[in-house]
Order: sequence, then C-alpha cells, then structure tokens
Amino acid sequence: MRAVGMIAEFNPLHNGHAYALAQARQRANADVVVVVMAGNFVQRGEPALVTKWVRARAALAAGADLVVELPVTDAVQAAGPFATGGVALLTALGVDALAFGTEAPALDYLALAKTLAHTAPDRAAFTDFTQTYATQLNQYYQQAAGVSFTQPNLLLGMSYAQAVLAQGSPMTLVPFARVGAPHDAPAASAHAPASASAIRAALARGEAVGDQVPPVMATGLKAARHQSWADLYPLLRYRLQTADLAALRTIYTMTEGLEYRLTQQVDQAADWPAFMAAIKSKRYTYARMRRLALYTVLNLTDAAMAAAHAHRYLQVLGFTAAGRAYLHEVKQHVGLPLVTKVSLPMLAPGGLLYWQHRADRLITTLTHVEQNFGQRPLMPDATEDTHA
Repeated sequence: MRAVGMIAEFNPLHNGHAYALAQARQRANADVVVVVMAGNFVQRGEPALVTKWVRARAALAAGADLVVELPVTDAVQAAGPFATGGVALLTALGVDALAFGTEAPALDYLALAKTLAHTAPDRAAFTDFTQTYATQLNQYYQQAAGVSFTQPNLLLGMSYAQAVLAQGSPMTLVPFARVGAPHDAPAASAHAPASASAIRAALARGEAVGDQVPPVMATGLKAARHQSWADLYPLLRYRLQTADLAALRTIYTMTEGLEYRLTQQVDQAADWPAFMAAIKSKRYTYARMRRLALYTVLNLTDAAMAAAHAHRYLQVLGFTAAGRAYLHEVKQHVGLPLVTKVSLPMLAPGGLLYWQHRADRLITTLTHVEQNFGQRPLMPDATEDTHA
C-alpha cells in the first residue's frame, strides 16, 4: 500500500484541513493517509482546544486513515524540532511521501534544504538582542537562499525538508497550495475557509462555527470541554511564586536569565493576557514565551526532553479499515515501538509514555476523561468506546 503522511494539529480540524487531507491523497496517489497529530498540547504553547481523541475522531472522518500522536516533547516546539519529531514518526512507519500545504508550492524545498545545510549557523550566531531569533533566522534564509520564510506554512515546509534531509528519510515531498484565510487570521473570511485561530476566537465569543468545520468536528466541539491558558495560568502563577530559581533554571529553554523575568512579573499579572504582555520583549516571540510557560507548568526539564527524544514511539490514536490494513502490512518493519494499548508499566517512571502521561494527567484532571491508560485506537467503522 502506498502511504502519504501529514503532520498536523487540527486545533480544531476545519474545512481547510479536510481539503488538505484530500489533496494529500490525490497528489501522492496514495492508498492511505497517515497523520502524525499533536496530542493534548500544541506548537504555539497551549493546550489543544479539545482532546486528542476528539480531534483524532474528526481526522478519521475527514479523510485520514491512520492517526498517530506526536508526543508533547515534540509537539510543543519551534518549527525545526516539531518537524524533526513528525518526520521521525512517519519515516518509522514506512510512509512514502510527506504532503503539506504551503504559500509557495512551486519551491523545491529539498534543494533549498541542501543549500542551507552547508552554511546553517548555530543559534548562538544570532546575537542581535533587538530582534527575535525567528526574525534573524529568516534574514539568514534570505541571504543564503534568496527566499523569505515569513509565512508559517512556508517555514514549516522548509523545516520538513531539512528534517527529511538530516534523517536520510526516503520520503518524497509533496507541497500543494494551501487554501483559506491566513494561518493566524483572527477572523473568518467570506471568501475562504476560516483559520483555526479564527474558529477558536469565535468559540471563545460563544459563536456557532458549524459551517466552518466538518460535522464530526462540530459534534465534538459541542460535546467536549474546551481547554485554554485560562485553565493553566493559576498553576503557572503558583509554580513561579513557589519554585526555587535553581529548579526553574532546569526547565527546557529557560535560558538567558528568563527565570528572573518570569518570577518578577507574575505577582502583578492577574491573568494570562496581562502576564504575556509583561514578559514579552523584542528578543522573544509570543510563541517562544508561551512554550516556555507551558514547559514550566508541565515541569518539562532539559533532562526530560533529552530522555523523551532518545526513546520515541508510535502511539496509535485511531485507524480506518485501510489504516489498520496498512499497519498490519508494515508492523514487522516499523522502526519504533508501536503502541495500540497503553498499559500501566508504560506510564511508570522510565516507561515509554511516562513524560506524555505526566503532561496528559493535567488534561485528565480538567476533562475527567482518562487520556492514556487502557485506551485503544478509535475505529470509526467499528463499535468503539466514547472518548472525550
């Protein structure tokens, strides 16, 4: 069976995502569409609006055949590490091609990745503290390759190509033109499918979004609890007010004295927007600071991230009949541990899913729905339990 992969968040899955799944299948001439999907926490540094199970069910209904979780230690990352984790999982599953929507589908992403591989600088080379790392990296790309990667999907496409090249993955790249409103557009457009940001904003205002998302996603959004930083900020505030500075310094990406900045500002910030406004500077993007705040809440240290990345795995969230057949076909050659039922030893310290389970326990607390232990893959064409 020929498989095409996608790396996604579906936060939430909207009509543009359904179009992308169809495009991936068609352009790669694939028998199955394999999605590596961020779990309960996403790249921008916040909890997903609804759980991984709700979003996985919607993905299967919208055209995915197999949904595998991108663990929190890969999902809550900047574009490069995010892509590295996703590509590693797709490669382990023997996927033939990686499809992605982009603002520039005609670019030869792999050729650009090869050009940049010979001159890529270390992060420490960017020393202009009046600009963010992302801005300086884009300036480097413009100088080295003559291409500006200011659009988020364009940057992700470049990151996918770099990960494929670095890992020696045999996957071919299948870029296609994305449709819909800009990636982070705050409001829906009458001329294009709404962005996920616009849908989340509409839901926060109590507005209906049923016409902007496929039916299964609409049902999930109505039935499931919605998570946001409003749930997490009291936990972050308490942690910053009580943790030793030495402990905070062990948190992943807590560099350049940021533990002082966070602890000095938190007492006067009554809510999450006020805190973000207080800690933002020209040196750091909002996304960078949201991710750091989330690492702090989840107590993801440098050591935890290193341990998790050294022991990747494939946790299956769901499959169709075609996805199940594909798994049966490739399971003898899968390059990572394959998880279709989560047991207690997997969740114990040192267990395969320990760090994921630690993070997901927060979502279990908020939703009162177990996120890992005893869970089996969703099977939309068979009788299944209800996950929320």
